[in-house]
Amino acid sequence: MFFDAKDYAAAARVLVALVEEVPEQTGPRLLLARSYYHSAQLRRAETELRTIVERDPVEHYARLMLGRTLQRQNRHDEAESHLRIASALAGDFEQR
Repeated sequence: MFFDAKDYAAAARVLVALVEEVPEQTGPRLLLARSYYHSAQLRRAETELRTIVERDPVEHYARLMLGRTLQRQNRHDEAESHLRIASALAGDFEQR
C-alpha cells in the first residue's frame, strides 16, 4: 500500500517494527532497505543491505541494491564489486 502510494518513509516506519520482530527473515529487511533507498535514507539502506549480504552472500537482489545504494552515495569503487557479483549471480555474463 505504501509502495503503491510512493510513501516510502511511511513504509519504513512500519517495516522497522516488523524487522525487529523477525530479524532473521530476509524479505521484510529487504523491503525496509528498499523503503530507505527510495526515501533517500541511503546510509540506513546500506546498513540493512550489508546485514542481508553478510547472512546470505548469494542474495542477488541485496547485492544489486547495495551496489546501487553505494553508487548514489558516489562510492563507485565500492559499488562495482557488488554489482559484478549481482550480475554473475543473475547469470548476466558478457557475450563475446
